[in-house]
Amino acid sequence: MLLTLVGNPVLAQGTGTPITGRVTDATGQGLPGVTVRTKENATAATVTDVDGRYKITASAGSTLVFSFVGFTTQEVRVNDQKTIDVQLRDDAKSLNEVVVIGYQAVRKRDLTGAVSTVSPAEASRTTANSVGESLQGLTPGVTVRSSGAPGQQSNIEIRGVASFISSAPLYVVDGMILEDPNTTTVNPQDIESIQVLKDASAAAIYGSRAANGVIIITTRKGKKGAPKISVSAKYGSQHIPKRWDVMNSTEYADTRRQQYTNAGLTPPPSVSTEFNPAINTNWQDLAMRTGNNQDYNVSISGGSDNSSYLVSGSYFQNQGVLKGYSFNRASLRVNTETKKGRLTFGENALFTNTNNYHPNRGNPFYDLPQLLPTVPVQDPRFITPGSKTNPWGYSTGTLDNSDVTYAYNPVAVRDLSQGYNNYARLLGNGYAQLRLFDWLDYKLNVGLEASFDYNEDLRKDGIFSYAQQPELSYIDEDRQRFYNVLIEHTLNFNKTIGVHNINGVVGYTQQTFYRDQTQARKTNLQIYNGSYLTEINAATGTSSASGQVVRDDRLRSFLGRINYNYDDRYLLTASGRVDKDSRFGPDYRTGFFPSVALGWRLSKEKFFKVDWVDNLKINASYGVLGINTISSFQNVGLINISPRAVFNGDRLYTGAYQARLYNANVKWEERKETNIGFDASLFRDRLTISAAYYYNKSDDVLINRVLPLISGNAGGDYPAGDYRNFPPENAASISNRGFEFEATYRNNDNPFKWSVSGNFTTIKNKVLSIGNQGVGINYIQQGSARSQVGYPMGQWYVLKELGIFQSQEEVNNYKRSDGSLIQPFSKPGDIKFGADPNGKGTINNNDRVYNGSPWPTLQTGLQFNGSYKQFSVNLQMVGIFGVTLYNDVRRVLDSYQNTNFRQGINPWSPTNTGGTDPRLGIANGDTGIATNNTPESSRWLENGSYGRIRNLEIGYMLPKSLLGKLRLESARVFVSGQNLLTVTSYKGLDPDVTGNGILQRGVDAGQWPSNRIFSIGLNCGF
Repeated sequence: MLLTLVGNPVLAQGTGTPITGRVTDATGQGLPGVTVRTKENATAATVTDVDGRYKITASAGSTLVFSFVGFTTQEVRVNDQKTIDVQLRDDAKSLNEVVVIGYQAVRKRDLTGAVSTVSPAEASRTTANSVGESLQGLTPGVTVRSSGAPGQQSNIEIRGVASFISSAPLYVVDGMILEDPNTTTVNPQDIESIQVLKDASAAAIYGSRAANGVIIITTRKGKKGAPKISVSAKYGSQHIPKRWDVMNSTEYADTRRQQYTNAGLTPPPSVSTEFNPAINTNWQDLAMRTGNNQDYNVSISGGSDNSSYLVSGSYFQNQGVLKGYSFNRASLRVNTETKKGRLTFGENALFTNTNNYHPNRGNPFYDLPQLLPTVPVQDPRFITPGSKTNPWGYSTGTLDNSDVTYAYNPVAVRDLSQGYNNYARLLGNGYAQLRLFDWLDYKLNVGLEASFDYNEDLRKDGIFSYAQQPELSYIDEDRQRFYNVLIEHTLNFNKTIGVHNINGVVGYTQQTFYRDQTQARKTNLQIYNGSYLTEINAATGTSSASGQVVRDDRLRSFLGRINYNYDDRYLLTASGRVDKDSRFGPDYRTGFFPSVALGWRLSKEKFFKVDWVDNLKINASYGVLGINTISSFQNVGLINISPRAVFNGDRLYTGAYQARLYNANVKWEERKETNIGFDASLFRDRLTISAAYYYNKSDDVLINRVLPLISGNAGGDYPAGDYRNFPPENAASISNRGFEFEATYRNNDNPFKWSVSGNFTTIKNKVLSIGNQGVGINYIQQGSARSQVGYPMGQWYVLKELGIFQSQEEVNNYKRSDGSLIQPFSKPGDIKFGADPNGKGTINNNDRVYNGSPWPTLQTGLQFNGSYKQFSVNLQMVGIFGVTLYNDVRRVLDSYQNTNFRQGINPWSPTNTGGTDPRLGIANGDTGIATNNTPESSRWLENGSYGRIRNLEIGYMLPKSLLGKLRLESARVFVSGQNLLTVTSYKGLDPDVTGNGILQRGVDAGQWPSNRIFSIGLNCGF
């Protein structure tokens, strides 16, 4: 905004008396750039200089209007004054009225596209690993699914998904475009504003990468004034709100014996003749702990008339609730800006170093409930003398060969398989802006994202699961270099002629991405004084090394946007971008992505006379966005030069063949978007409302084309082969539609000031096409999730559970129309599954039906803020409704095979015919038991709806009398509780499930649950 100011006061033309004065803020500081005009003549206007001074000509009886973004507009009637000084008051609502929409900043009231502004103050109240995680529930149309794992990224979807491959939005930080969604780099405390671009009108300026939405992050800058030091500290204790309630050793042994007795088999010694009740291993206690979060920030900022600066440093640490898991991030930010005449230049630079420590095998939240309580963690009996198979005597899930579990021993994994990731990263941009004319600016922006990555996999001698094949100890090091270079040239223009205002941007950009990788491994680690030597040269076994260029591609673009405003009533926005990407074949590298939007401010019309409506605007937009989900080198085939053959006696020849086919016609995925909505401000801006209907359709969606073995493509036939190895083809189509609504009400008239904001979103996702996957195949199957034409992605496709057979007669009477038995192998106490009466044979996959969706029918968010004197309170709530989840952990537990048992199971038996769980038995040799446990069953589906108190914070601002004694400018202490209460019927640890990829978004296969965190913190300024 400041870039559009003129440097000296302008004397507005007109008749009357010259009037001078000064405009200041609440602290008495002069405000540059304030618009001063006469109410009667809009062309008689000026702006204040760097000291807040102005000069204007106005007649007696006229009214001067003083307006500035972030402050309440003030009117002063002119009588015979020659000097009028004004002090503007902050307007919390207006602070959010300038919105960054990509290469421009515009008034929020002038937006024609779907843009949500997220308050950084609200986002930073939660303890989050990343910016994305902190957005949950704060804005409509944005779905955030998070886990509690240290350093873990959140899954973010904006208005559904546009692709079968990726749903990640594009991130833009201070003008630097990032394709890596790893937002754990950015410190939430450094953020000044967050904008989410949700429709084509807002996002088309980013063209081929915007179909999944765009998140624009602007970091804090220094402001004019003496140096200001800000310090914040926050410490939180975290734990898992819920654990799996499984049996202890005595309960397990009793249930296990009953299971064998029911099957007519002899119970294994470990739960009968050799059962030792003194061994009662609580695996969850051994693996879990009380974790903690620490977040420390310090910054110094200030500036003069011609320059500003901000330097900040931060340290964030998350010690996980599972032993062996931790994450930390240290960062340094330097943002400066300098003005010299018509030239403005500066930079935003961020240096970060992150470390992530974790075991490299297994999933404790999947393994822990399965492990047997009758088995100790370690025992000398498990050691084979003179062998490296299990030198430390860790349990591998059994005391004998008949009572086993295949789950990993997490204590052994933590000791024997250690992972470490270090990412040293530079992210920033430098810019120079030259004012060519009062209405035209040229800007050069050069950005750089560079990362030096180190990944280590340390494998010690030993095994940690039943029937695991021994492997040699080793050290594996993976080093990668990555850089992303951006160069942009843009022209921004802004011209007002009477009631016509036209502004916009045109530009040319180029971006280069490169990543290489070097990997080395060596086996047979040596041990010295009981410790492993972990340097590669210290190992004595086989060594291997490899290196490759993982990514090397370039993007060239032309972009433009024009905004037209007629009399603040009629709004038009047209934008577009031409992208040329090297990842595609020569004939399909260039794509054009246009959009157009219209807005009509009804409240400005003369016929609109509703006193309690301050602003009412309707808008509509349509456009085309792109998404690129292919990697480098997919526009070329792969040649395998490994084959060898012997000809002419004993001569060895080298051969070659094309191992992976490629599609030379692969092109952009496109998302066509329609948005219709309105924005309203009512009751003197106390109530603001925004609502929208959206519909988007993705065409030419990339999907891997299934090829037969005779094609020679690596991967072979699907599903036996690797589906990802098939060449991509633009053959699929996806649609998403729904409604968004958000409203905020503010009441600042009384000593107790409060505001409440709420939002909701509906999403209806549908697969429209998947191309040619074979005769009669119009779906993609992954586990129990099927993405079929006409249905949502990842819809559950299962055998429908109808109850439990109560008698053999009921089994015998369950027949198809041809008289054949549907489940002849079942017995009383087995699950009865729904079957097609006109089908054939016993129950099979043809009897599966659609049963629930992993997509919520409604997602909501609510925020409440209140303050009274020095006290403040903030409450954040989220709600997800109408979603069905697949509980894969319960599937393992309630199958009763090679696992511990849940507390409270109620198996059917002849003496317990009211049992709600199927009969206990051994699946080996019993088809009825095996069918009960089929993974493709509605038995494992659960209602995943939930409501959650996301965060509750209570703060206290120290009074001025105490601040003076402490020599502080401001100080605030607070306490908060995160994830305090979750109301749900879901039996897993957490219904906020991230899933197993886009096509299995509702699968809970050991999801790391969200942590409950209690924090105390301090913010102070000097």
